[in-house]
Amino acid sequence: MNQFNYKDIFKNNHLAISKAISLIENNDKELNNFYKHIYKRSNNALRIGITGPPGAGKSTIVDQLIECFISKEKSIGVIAVDPSSPFSGGALLGDRVRMGKYTDNDSVYIRSMGNRGDLGGLSKMTQAAGDVLSASGKDIIIYETVGVGQAEHDIVNAADFTVVVLVPESGDEIQLMKAGIIEIADIFIINKSDRPGSKRIARMLSDTLHNFTKKGDFLPSVMNSTASRGEGISEIFEKILIDTETLDANGVLQKRRLSRYKNRIKDLISEKLENEFWTTKREDLFKNITNSIDSIDTPPNKVVEKLISNFDD
Repeated sequence: MNQFNYKDIFKNNHLAISKAISLIENNDKELNNFYKHIYKRSNNALRIGITGPPGAGKSTIVDQLIECFISKEKSIGVIAVDPSSPFSGGALLGDRVRMGKYTDNDSVYIRSMGNRGDLGGLSKMTQAAGDVLSASGKDIIIYETVGVGQAEHDIVNAADFTVVVLVPESGDEIQLMKAGIIEIADIFIINKSDRPGSKRIARMLSDTLHNFTKKGDFLPSVMNSTASRGEGISEIFEKILIDTETLDANGVLQKRRLSRYKNRIKDLISEKLENEFWTTKREDLFKNITNSIDSIDTPPNKVVEKLISNFDD
C-alpha cells in the first residue's frame, strides 16, 4: 500500500480514493492491511441502492438526487455498476456524461465499475468501494446497478435502502411477480410516467404490495416521475429522507447492516478457502483428471469425490 498514504482518504482526497478503489478492483494483496486502517470510519454513510431494468432512467434520477443532496449540504459518493467489457473487464458505460459536471465538486465522487460477471449486476468489490467512500467522509453512497430479472436481489447485500425504478411499457409488472422484487424495494419509482400505462402499473403494484406486506411491516411507496423533465424528483427525495429516518429510528437499518456484515464474512471465507484450495499442484491435478473424461455418463459428484480424494497435499 505504498502508492499513497491511506490518511489522504480521510482528507477526502479524490485521487487517493480513486487509487484505493483501483487496488480493490485489482484485488491487491495489501487490501487486508488497508482495511484495518479505514474500517472504523467506513460505516457512517447511508447506502442507497438504485436498480431496475436497462433504459429505465436510473442515471437521470441519480443525477438529480445528487443535486438534492447537495442542496442539503450532504456529500455524495456514487458507484455506478455497468456491464463489464468482455475483453478488459472494465465498465462499458464509464463515461457517465451527465454526471461529468461534478468533476470539480469535492462533495461528489463518481466511479463506474464493471460487474465482473456477477449475475446480480452488483460486484462484490462495490461494497469495499463503498467502505472507502464512507471513510472519506461521504454522507451518502449511491449504488446504481444494472438490474435484470432476479439480479436486483444482489442490491440488498450492499444497500441500507433500495429504490427500484420501473417504466410503464416495459412489461415489468410480469417480472414483479416472477422475480419477486417486491420483496426488496423500499420505494418503487414509475419513471417516464408521461407515457401510457403508468397509472395502470402503479395501481397494480400498490395492490400487490398491500397484499404481500404483513400487517405492521414497512409498506414500500409507489411514486411517479418523469426524470428527464425533473418531475417528481423532489417528492422522491423527501420520501427517501423520511423513510430512512423512520427505518433508522425503528432499528431496521441497523438490522440490515448487521445482516450485510454477516454475509460479507461468509463471502470472504468462501473466497479465502477457494483461493487457498486451488494451489498450482491441485490445478494441474484437476486438469489431468478432467482431461481423461470423455463422456457424461458418470455422476458429477462421483468425479468430485475422486478429485477431492486425490487433493491431499
